[in-house]
Amino acid sequence: MSDVQKVASGIPGLDDLIEGGFWPKSTVVILGSSGTGKSTFAIQFLMEGIEQGEQALYVTLEEPPEQIMREADLMGFDMRKYYEKSLFFIHLKGRNFKKMIEEQLPQLVKARADYNIATRVVIDPMTPVIWATAEKLEQRELIGKLFYTLKELGVVLCTVEEHAKPGETIGEDVLLPIYLSDGAIHLEYYPIGGAFNRTLKLLKMRGVHHGEGVYPYLFARGVGIVVRASPSHIPEEQSRSHGKIFDEAIKTAEAMKAPARVIDRIKRMSKHWDYDYSPEEALQILFSSYGLKRGG
Repeated sequence: MSDVQKVASGIPGLDDLIEGGFWPKSTVVILGSSGTGKSTFAIQFLMEGIEQGEQALYVTLEEPPEQIMREADLMGFDMRKYYEKSLFFIHLKGRNFKKMIEEQLPQLVKARADYNIATRVVIDPMTPVIWATAEKLEQRELIGKLFYTLKELGVVLCTVEEHAKPGETIGEDVLLPIYLSDGAIHLEYYPIGGAFNRTLKLLKMRGVHHGEGVYPYLFARGVGIVVRASPSHIPEEQSRSHGKIFDEAIKTAEAMKAPARVIDRIKRMSKHWDYDYSPEEALQILFSSYGLKRGG
């Protein structure tokens, strides 16, 4: 499988931990409690594909598309300009997930698959499907069919709300989607101070020698989640103003002839950076994710 082109996650720092990205036509579960950044992760993943000329399908079981795009605006992502062009929504309001999964989705997937266009799929959140029935066998059949059907289009990324009980490492209600998926990533929040106060752990990633540590990450509006996969070299003089740091980063990226979307992300990051901490480490990770060497 070494000659298969991996699918970039769009999460700076993550692909270094999973041998370059996700396998094509695979399913990945993003697991975490409220506020850990599951939807941000999903939006980044879709936007990465859209910016590379792919299409994106957002299956929402709760919030309407307008609300999702409004929340993306707050994160610094402009989804609206791609709406109904390369970004498409399926808003499932009802509770009849069984009929949707067994009848409607296969028809939709067949219609899209005929065009043979690279497509990324997000289901955000998948939790209502899990809660649609208490019967474990039916849950397994529904989730298995959902994964099998949608990954015919491309990589499928699902977010699952975690509700672990005291003493549990991972809640029992999320074990089935983890088991049936090709990959599972656990996001956690620790109010310990500092910019990198959330952590990511790779629970599984089939066919990949993945990182086995606990990796801190932060939110940078305009860029999204940035993962500290390994210690970064930080240039001296961190006492410089943040504005100057970003200005120099933009000039460096332009001098390196970085893709326009990377330069745009740095500019958005600069506009929205609201930490007291220096953005140096986040910028280093961003540059490294796109194969750009910065600092010396």
